[in-house]
Amino acid sequence: MTKLLEWLSCVTVIFGIWFATITSNSTFVKEWHEIILFLPIICLFLFGLYAATVVLYRVFTFNNCDSAAIELQQQIEEATKDLRSKGVVLRETST
Repeated sequence: MTKLLEWLSCVTVIFGIWFATITSNSTFVKEWHEIILFLPIICLFLFGLYAATVVLYRVFTFNNCDSAAIELQQQIEEATKDLRSKGVVLRETST
C-alpha cells in the first residue's frame, strides 16, 4: 500500500467518525457540538503550526559540514586542472 493510500484511508476513517458524531443525537454531541463541528479546522490549524515549527527548527539548527566543503573545493580544483590539461578554456570566477 502506498503512503497516499495509507493517508487517504486514515483521513476517511477519521472523517467518518467525525461525521457520525456530528449527525448523532447523543447528549455528548449536544454539549460539545460547536467544538466537534470545528474540529477539522482546529486540527488543520494545529498541523500547520506543527509543520511551520518543524521547518523553522530544522532551518535554525542546520549544520555546515566544513570538511565536506573543503573536499568539494579540492575536487573542483582537480577537475579544473584536468580540463585545462585537455585544452578546455575556463574563465576564472571569484568565490
